Amino acid sequence: MEEESITSPLLQEEKVYHPGCPGCANDRRKELQEGLPYREFLYVWIICLATSLPVSSLFPFLYFMIRDLHVAKRTEDIGFYAGFVGASFMLGRCLTSTVWGIAADRFGRKPVAILGVFSVVVFNTLFGLSTSYRMAIATRFLLGALNGLLGPIKAYSIEVCRPEHEALGISLVGTAWGIGLIIGPALGGYLALPAEKFPNVFSPDSFFGRFPYFLPCLCTSLFATVVLVSCIWMPETLHKHKVHQNENKNVEALEAHQSDYKEKDEQISSLDDKKSLFKNWPFMSSLITYCVFSFHDMAYSEVFSLWTESDKKYGGLSLSSEAVGQVLSITGVSLLIYQLSVYPHTNKILGPIKTSRVAAILCILILFGYPYMTYLSGTGLSIILNIASILKINLAATIISSSFIFQNNAVPQDQRGAANGLSVTVMSLFKAIAPAVAGTVFSWAQIRQHAFFFPGDQMVFFLLNAVKFLGLILTFKPFMAAPESRAV
Repeated sequence: MEEESITSPLLQEEKVYHPGCPGCANDRRKELQEGLPYREFLYVWIICLATSLPVSSLFPFLYFMIRDLHVAKRTEDIGFYAGFVGASFMLGRCLTSTVWGIAADRFGRKPVAILGVFSVVVFNTLFGLSTSYRMAIATRFLLGALNGLLGPIKAYSIEVCRPEHEALGISLVGTAWGIGLIIGPALGGYLALPAEKFPNVFSPDSFFGRFPYFLPCLCTSLFATVVLVSCIWMPETLHKHKVHQNENKNVEALEAHQSDYKEKDEQISSLDDKKSLFKNWPFMSSLITYCVFSFHDMAYSEVFSLWTESDKKYGGLSLSSEAVGQVLSITGVSLLIYQLSVYPHTNKILGPIKTSRVAAILCILILFGYPYMTYLSGTGLSIILNIASILKINLAATIISSSFIFQNNAVPQDQRGAANGLSVTVMSLFKAIAPAVAGTVFSWAQIRQHAFFFPGDQMVFFLLNAVKFLGLILTFKPFMAAPESRAV
């Protein structure tokens, strides 16, 4: 077959479409499509949702799972062992995210997406069937290591749409992740330990009675199975032929002016110059700040579930997994509302840096009040806990979103892919360390309930505030450097 070509009236250059190339077919579809690519955006949505559900679904029942696995000799040690289960997923993702990004650039986005969703089906199911602590650690690690979707799906969300819809495509990734943070804890909180919560439906001798944490994992895996089957018809966007430089220019922006292409040529010549990212101090300073805040947020997530479910005599709130799941679900709903309505206006007025500083200060003030919730009970405790959780998570999301904006503005457009890959890798490393550190500190704090200096849970939240304060300091000069000009 002969190659097809279309001549751009603006550029007076031929745009070549190679027969049998999925990337060319995708480019041709974009040229002919006037509205939103609803089908392709739906794939972005459901794949991100299937990936995010297992990340947070275990937090409401992790405390009880570690207790029932009998790995902790004392109640005070449960947090220590729970921390490593939470860390194993992020450690696996940290070690392989760059490899999966390279694989997506070489073999295509679709194969990586299929393998990532398949890993959710297999290893999330096995995690729910864990009969030992080692099995729980191994399945969570493999779930993170084989699920390298975060970077490739962001690239896919831009490649399937026209330039005017790219912002919407990227936002779908974050929104789907937020939905997962709502549904995941709800599934874990309401469906874990079904024989205790629904004795008329599940008997203690039944399959779900013997595997009390399998039901929420099963629901997530069933949804991932549906997504996996649907991925068979997912369109590929990677070009399967050797793209010449002048062809690549036409593929990227058919409606751009001739002068714009000359500027892009200069940028393309520096593409993959990874050293320039490390020499770009505005990007590196924003990345370091982003990682510190991400460490804090992951440690807080680990501590929150352990603290709310531990007994009051150890400084906790003695809540059930169902109650914790409800709090996290309400918080997730508020996060979506806040991100869509309040945050854009706040960022527009104050800018990303000032917004981050204000949010960090407010977070520190809120966390100081957490230990005093142990004096509350009943409805009063429920109301205060929900309000504090909503404020804390939304402020944390404000900081992360602002850091992400600043991070992207610090690099030119043709380096954002490499910058995003580096960001995911480093951030995953920090998030892998955070649960282990948080679990260890939590266990240590529980055995010092009567210490003179910040006894028990007060020490936990004091150290969380110390990390948050470090992040706040990093937003000021000379640590944070503004880019010389806004990246294109």
